[in-house]
Amino acid sequence: MTKIFDSDMSAAFGTRAIHAGQRPDPLSGAIMTPIYQTSTYVQEALGVNKGYEYARGKNPTREALERNVAALEGAQHGFAFSSGMGCLDSIMKLFKSGDHFVVGENVYGGTYRLFDKILRAYGMTFSYVDTRDPQLIADACTSATAAIIIETPTNPLMRLTDIQAAADVAHSHKALLIVDNTFASPYFQHPFKLGADIVWHSSTKYLNGHSDMVGGIALVVDDDLATRLQFILNAAGAVPGPMDAWLVLRGTKTLHLRMERHDSNGRAIAAWLASRVGEANVFYPGLESHPQHALAVKQMSGFGGMISVETGSRDNAARMLRRVKLFSLAESLGGVESLINQPAEMTHASVEPARRAQLGITDGLIRLSCGVEDLGDLIADLDQALK
Repeated sequence: MTKIFDSDMSAAFGTRAIHAGQRPDPLSGAIMTPIYQTSTYVQEALGVNKGYEYARGKNPTREALERNVAALEGAQHGFAFSSGMGCLDSIMKLFKSGDHFVVGENVYGGTYRLFDKILRAYGMTFSYVDTRDPQLIADACTSATAAIIIETPTNPLMRLTDIQAAADVAHSHKALLIVDNTFASPYFQHPFKLGADIVWHSSTKYLNGHSDMVGGIALVVDDDLATRLQFILNAAGAVPGPMDAWLVLRGTKTLHLRMERHDSNGRAIAAWLASRVGEANVFYPGLESHPQHALAVKQMSGFGGMISVETGSRDNAARMLRRVKLFSLAESLGGVESLINQPAEMTHASVEPARRAQLGITDGLIRLSCGVEDLGDLIADLDQALK
C-alpha cells in the first residue's frame, strides 16, 4: 500500500484524511502521531539541531496536523493556532495600518468584534457589504483595499458568496481573497480551486468534530505568504498545545465519514422543517427554495448540517430552546452531537442590535448544528419542541 505523507492530491479524500502529513513514529512504530509534550528541544551543538529549537515555533504533533489539513484543502502550507480568532488575528497581522478590507456583512460575530472593536483602533478600515452580489464587492474596493474577507455559507443566515467571482474582484485590485471555510469544511468546498489566497477554519468545529478542544488553522499556497505567516506564528505565539493539535488530527481522520452524516441529517431535517414551518422560514442552501441553491450546487459538493430557522419572536425561540431534549442549547457547532442556539444573544451578541436587525438576525432566529445521531430521533425532538 502506498503511504501518503505529504500534500499529494492524487489520493482520494478519505485516504488523505487518514494518512497525509503523518508517518509511524520512528522510535516505536506507533501508528498514531505521538503527542510531543515538550517546551524545548536538546540541541546537538551550537547551531546544530533536528529542526526544532523551541515549541512555540515548531512542534512535531502540530506539524503533522498542519500538513494533514493542508493536504485536505489542496494547499502547500498550514499553520495551526490556539483558537479560530487567534488564527484570524494572526492573518490580519499580515497587513498594516491604513489598509482597507471589504468584508461580508454577515460574518461571525467574533470576526466583526475583532475588526470593529480592536483592529479599527489600529488604523485598519472595513467596509461591510452583501457579498452575494459581486458588484457590491467591486464597488466597495478602493486603492487601499488589501483583502476581501468572506465566509460562505455565512453564520447564521446561510448566505453564499460566489468564491470565483470574489477572487476575480480581489485580484483585479491586487488584493487577497481570504475565505472562512469552517461551515463547509474541506470535504464539501475547495476555495483554493476557485481562486482563494488564504483559507482558514475554526478547527474547533468540523475538523475536530468532537467538541473537546479549541483551535484554528490557516492554509496558503503561496510560499511568501507562508514565510510571513510562520514568522507571525512564532513572534505572536498564538499556538495550540500538542494535545489540542493531536485532538484535531484524530478528528480529521473521520472527517469524510462525519460530513456525509451531517449532510444527510441536515438535508432531511431542513426539508422536514420547511414542511413544518414554511420554506421562507428555513435557511439551508440544500433546499431548492434557497435563493442561492444553484450556486451551492455549483461550488459545493454537499450542504452540511447547519440550518437556521425563523420562529417569529424571542418568546417562540426561548420556548423551543427550553423544550428540546436531544439538541443541546450551547454555542459552537460541528460536533458529533446536535446543538441549538439563538444567535442574537449568543454567537452574535457583540453585533449591535440595530445592525443585527438590518441583517435579519432577529430575536426569533435559531441555529441548528445537526449532529450524527439517528435522524428519526432528531426530528422527533424538534417535533415535540415545536408543538
